[in-house]
Amino acid sequence: MNQTYTAKLSDFDSIRLRLASPDDILNWSHGEVTKPETINYRTQRYERDGLFCEKIFGPAKDWECYCGKYKKIRYKGIICDKCGVEVTRSIVRRERMGHIKLAVPVSHIWFLRGVPSKIGLALGMSAQDLEKVVYFASYIVMEIDEAARKDTLARIDSEYKGKQKKLKNEGKLDSDKIEELKNAYQVSREEIKNLKLFQILSEVEYFNLSLKYGHVFKAGIGAEAIRQLLEKINLEEEIERIEKFLQDDKSPDKKKMLKRLKLFQGMKQSGIRPEWMLPTVIPVIPPDLRPMVQLDGGRFATSDLNDLYRRIINRNNRLKKLIEIGAPEVISRNEKRMLQEAVDALFDNSARRGQTSVAASTGQRRALRSLADMLKGKQGRFRQNLLGKRVDYSGRSVIVVGPRLKLHQCGLPKKMALELFKPFIINKLIEKGFAHNVRSAGKMVEYETEEAYEMLDDIIEHHYVLLNRAPTLHRLSIQAFQPVLIEGKAIQIHPMVCAAFNADFDGDQMAVHVPLTEEARREAEEIMLSSKNLLKPASGDPITIPSQDMVLGCYYMTHITKGRKGEGKIFSGKEEAVLAYNTGHLDLQSEIEIDLKGKRIKTSVGRIIFNEIVPEEIGFVNEELDKGKLRELVGKCLTITSLEKTARFVDDLKNLAFSIVTQSGISWGMDDLLVPEKKKEIIQEAEKQVDLVNKQFEMGLLTLAEKKNRVIEIWNEAKNRITEAVRDSLDKEGPVYSMIYSKARGTEAVVVQMTGMKGLVAGPTGETIELPIRSSFKEGFNVLEYFIATHGARKGMADTALRTATAGYLTRRLVDVAQDVVVRESDCGDKEGSWIYREDSIIAGVGFSSRIAGRILLEDVVDPKTKKTIAKKDEMISKEKAEEIDKKEIEKVKIRSIITCKTRRGVCQKCYGLDLGKNQLVDIGQAVGIVAAQAIGEPGTQLTMRTFHIGGVAGTDITQGLPRVDEIFEARPPKGEAAVSEIDGQVVEIKETEKEKIIRIESEGPKNKKDVREYVVSAVMNLNVQKGDLVARGQVLSEGHLDLKKLFKIKGREAIHRYITKEVQEIYSAQGEGINDKHIEIIIRQMLSRVRILDPGDTTLLPSDIVEEVQ
Repeated sequence: MNQTYTAKLSDFDSIRLRLASPDDILNWSHGEVTKPETINYRTQRYERDGLFCEKIFGPAKDWECYCGKYKKIRYKGIICDKCGVEVTRSIVRRERMGHIKLAVPVSHIWFLRGVPSKIGLALGMSAQDLEKVVYFASYIVMEIDEAARKDTLARIDSEYKGKQKKLKNEGKLDSDKIEELKNAYQVSREEIKNLKLFQILSEVEYFNLSLKYGHVFKAGIGAEAIRQLLEKINLEEEIERIEKFLQDDKSPDKKKMLKRLKLFQGMKQSGIRPEWMLPTVIPVIPPDLRPMVQLDGGRFATSDLNDLYRRIINRNNRLKKLIEIGAPEVISRNEKRMLQEAVDALFDNSARRGQTSVAASTGQRRALRSLADMLKGKQGRFRQNLLGKRVDYSGRSVIVVGPRLKLHQCGLPKKMALELFKPFIINKLIEKGFAHNVRSAGKMVEYETEEAYEMLDDIIEHHYVLLNRAPTLHRLSIQAFQPVLIEGKAIQIHPMVCAAFNADFDGDQMAVHVPLTEEARREAEEIMLSSKNLLKPASGDPITIPSQDMVLGCYYMTHITKGRKGEGKIFSGKEEAVLAYNTGHLDLQSEIEIDLKGKRIKTSVGRIIFNEIVPEEIGFVNEELDKGKLRELVGKCLTITSLEKTARFVDDLKNLAFSIVTQSGISWGMDDLLVPEKKKEIIQEAEKQVDLVNKQFEMGLLTLAEKKNRVIEIWNEAKNRITEAVRDSLDKEGPVYSMIYSKARGTEAVVVQMTGMKGLVAGPTGETIELPIRSSFKEGFNVLEYFIATHGARKGMADTALRTATAGYLTRRLVDVAQDVVVRESDCGDKEGSWIYREDSIIAGVGFSSRIAGRILLEDVVDPKTKKTIAKKDEMISKEKAEEIDKKEIEKVKIRSIITCKTRRGVCQKCYGLDLGKNQLVDIGQAVGIVAAQAIGEPGTQLTMRTFHIGGVAGTDITQGLPRVDEIFEARPPKGEAAVSEIDGQVVEIKETEKEKIIRIESEGPKNKKDVREYVVSAVMNLNVQKGDLVARGQVLSEGHLDLKKLFKIKGREAIHRYITKEVQEIYSAQGEGINDKHIEIIIRQMLSRVRILDPGDTTLLPSDIVEEVQ
């Protein structure tokens, strides 16, 4: 541990973790800690030989010993003869370790409790049995004297014969006595015969056996016994023995033996002994890493580790004393168990399940943070301190909308900017001669002088800042903006970047970071600028699209209303029509005719004004625009024109839409919501039907389940009728209709609940409650209805919280799996590729054209009718070509696929295709694995959030979503598994019982042998086959999800690829979330990237090892 500070931090190739031997621990140590004291209460100095002892850990003050004999640097390196403290720098208290010598060995909780238990593996015992021994509940047989066993058996035999003879001689051939003797003889023989090494004996069993046959065997208890057994293991011999054993293929314990072999080989290679898993010496970490500080009130705050160490020292000292005075076994045994628990608590307090973890000595209920707890999890050393650091030049504030900002701008409060750009301002102030040194310049900034603000204005012109909104789910959660200085204290952001950040203005906060270096500033401007990130990397759709008020403004502008002022007039050109509108002779929404490039077209002034901002390349847009049409328009603009033009168009669109929607004066009031007149009559009819069903149930004509389903059907039917009535009662030109049908805000379901009826809701168990909520929100609920409705609301909140965490965890695992998939080369030369099928697209609910666009063809695509080539091999399919292929109804297209890409440790450009975020061929070096993980994980959180919008209305809460995605990527056996035929054959019988359905399939095998297979599925599942049907291998026989491992075995790689892609797409498209196939393919590629070794040949690998295919 003699540290030299000259070595560079990056000057190493690898770090190795290995098990420390007792000698290693003693080598690190600078002395033994024997006292549990920390600080002397009178002198406030560290106690000698205690947990903070200066003699062991180094001086508390630089160049000063404990007693004060040596002070100053000139005595450097001298060890004081009086107090024994070395004169050196106090920083050594951060690296010098001590040790505690234990009176008895203890077990290390990681190797005892870990799964699988390493100590258990080494001894071939179960973890439960081991725990019984370690915690002094049972004994373990350590030695058996075979000679003594033989002698004892012979002695029992002769004794039995003697007694039998005696009974015969006495003429007492009474069957009971002989039977008794025989039983006793058999029990004794069995007891001795059954004794074997590593056998676990309870207290009572041990007591009885040791009284009778104490000389035959030796048993032990506690970690000492386990350590002695491990000491006897000879690694070389064990390895040889296991290798011999494994040559016999039929051995049932092969899997277990392979694990043991792996463990022993690993130990041999690293030079580790098995008994080191039970330490006899415990290291004490340096005191400055477990500090003790005095608080204002004279009390001390201390690290939890000091508490844990103190307990160990106390118990260890007490145990030493007990052993010294020869205390009764039961007392010292209890003390040993307590010492074992104290050591467990130090190493890993949270792993001590079943026993209460150690609470703080201050009497709080909080469990103490042990060494393992300090390292693991989100708050541990790695994720909190090493990977996540706080940065200078950053700030955070609440966000508000900045309707006058351009797309690449954000409003930054002056106060914040002054602090963020402080070093730049100081530099400029000195450069321009306003200040002569850093200190006076710093004061000018502090007092907010005019000069400081002038410098800030200069700096900000050429500077960008990064804005980030947590949770950062994909790369668009951090974007660069040009700051605009504003008054106030909130950050202003452009309303159209909200979708990318998933932000709204109900109190969200954002963090600001300043890129400092030239390179960082260049990247911010060229790559991260918000006006350059208009596409979503997950699907390639535009993400900077108008929403809410902007959509409503565009809809209002381009909507035509009959009977408005000036309807039917004809104008010679656009300018004349706009003039008529400005002078008040014409309404914005009146239908008029104008001359456009020599053609007469019907349009409105609103549409003419809208087209003034549309780029020329797109032409005249003459249709009513809702949210979907606007998205298409922005997408078209991106495809036809440039990024810059699209950014300008989006900005103009925002300004125009805000201005028009303000003038329109549209608002949604309570009076706009009319309760339909038909409602009363519909509800009365439904009630009559329900009464009839209840009567039928009472008469015994219906079962309870049938009655329930029938009642639910009746109320759903009633709600559908009310929905239609609400639809008819809405004013087609009114604000409610405009907002909903332009998709600006709200849905039809919301209006029905507000004016019609809320309908059936789910109860706390998730089952639908038969009693519907007849009232609408406008009429108000009665007490019962209110309480029924709250179930759904609560479930929504709980679901959201739980599933957000699940989605975050899924993203972490996906990133972990895919992080090393990078584009490595331009072309791997793959000839295999894979097919994309139209039928899969239909099932998954994803457009066929969107699945093939941006991919590179492996075969020509030919029109089946005209035989004309639509797209050639090696060509990237453009959006237009993709749509053409879709229209021609071509059933399948062969493309270059990531799954069959031959590039090692990555993928090639051609197999990946288009980079969806940039709309061009992917660059070499792009980290496509991480993009894929984020593309799948980010909507995962949306899936979780979605439940909560629909509250508790029955029938629209997905349990399908996230858990299913999890199940697929983890390749777990699914819940509700479907049956898949493993053979080609014929269905000869289908048996149905109350609980299950059994399908029998027969096929003709070789030499007329019949192969019969039976498949059992749940009775509620529908079957896809009937008796007499011919089935093919791999055909799905019932509804339900497939087990991926079985499918892979039966049908191979291609089938797995198709199935996973289809399933995942189905889940996401049901939520309206588009994900491109290529992201799913990257994860599938990683799922298939490992192989299990069957025959290791001449490598160092073991059978059943799992390694990467590339190796």
